[in-house]
Amino acid sequence: MNVSEASEQEVLAIVERSLASGDRAGSLSETCRVLRSRFAQYNWVGVYLLEGSQLRLAAWDGKEATEHTLIPVDKGICGMAAREDRTVIVGDVDQDPSYLACFPYTRSEIVVPIRKGGSVVGEIDIDGDRRNAYDASDDRFLTRVAERLATIL
Repeated sequence: MNVSEASEQEVLAIVERSLASGDRAGSLSETCRVLRSRFAQYNWVGVYLLEGSQLRLAAWDGKEATEHTLIPVDKGICGMAAREDRTVIVGDVDQDPSYLACFPYTRSEIVVPIRKGGSVVGEIDIDGDRRNAYDASDDRFLTRVAERLATIL
C-alpha cells in the first residue's frame, strides 16, 4: 500500500485549505507541489484540463517541464484516461505503446480523471521513476484529490 490513511488525510486537508483561497491557478499548483513533496513515488505531478478535444497542462511540479503541454484525447495514456473516463495505471511505460515519452527516467504512470457533473473536465497525471510505482491506494487517494479539485473547475 503506497498511500497511508494518515498521509492521505494530512494532504487532503492541505489541498482543501489551498482550494479555500479561491485562487484556481494557485490551488492547482499547490496541489501538484504538495503531492510531489509528500510522496516519494510521485516524481512529476501535473494537472491537465480538458478543452474540447485536447488536454491543456494547467499546473505541474517536477524536476523539469514536460514538452506535452497539449495532448489530444486520442493520444497517450492521458488521452486514454480522459477518453475512457477511467484511471489508467501503467506499471512499465516501456511496455505500453500508448505512452507519450516525457522524461527518460519515467518508468510508470498513473492518470486519474477529474469529473464534474458526470463528465471528465481534467485529470491528475503522475510519473514515477520505478516500475509498478502505483497501486489501488494511489487510485483511491488521487480520486479523492480529484473530487476536491473539481470544486474549483
